[in-house]
Amino acid sequence: MQIASYIRWAQSASLAYDGAMRPRRTRIAPGAPAVSPSPLADALLRVGDRWSLLIVDALTEGPMRFNDLSRAVAGIAPNILADRLRHLEEVDIVIAEPYSARPVRLEYRLTEEGRGLAGVLRSLAAWGGQGWDHSGAVHHRACGAAMEGRWYCSTCDRVVDDDEASELLNV
Repeated sequence: MQIASYIRWAQSASLAYDGAMRPRRTRIAPGAPAVSPSPLADALLRVGDRWSLLIVDALTEGPMRFNDLSRAVAGIAPNILADRLRHLEEVDIVIAEPYSARPVRLEYRLTEEGRGLAGVLRSLAAWGGQGWDHSGAVHHRACGAAMEGRWYCSTCDRVVDDDEASELLNV
């Protein structure tokens, strides 16, 4: 399902988006599905905007304070950064830990789920960098070669190639 059609579905069903691209509960339309139509739709509900993804990317470097994040994510307004950090904390991607009690000041770091999302973002960045200079690509420290993401089946102990993509299941 395309993002635009999913948003239309969410608005007509039990979910709608507030200004921050977060789902909020509304009335349930008759005959509307009770759950999201796909795992991708669930992921988009959790982190469906570029600012959230850029914040997660910045936090892959390690824990950061608000002002550090503001500098690391170029162009983000302080109110948007605060809103996205609250949302990412609500959906268990970021943890906020106080480093000062008076006034309360927080340091942000990725949860285990957030680190998993960061791995996916590396793949997305590699895809987005195709045809560019690849200076941002992840490289293997031992030999210097650019890394590639592949589907791997631990039961069969083999890489699943693109020809088998139609056989992959979301369960």
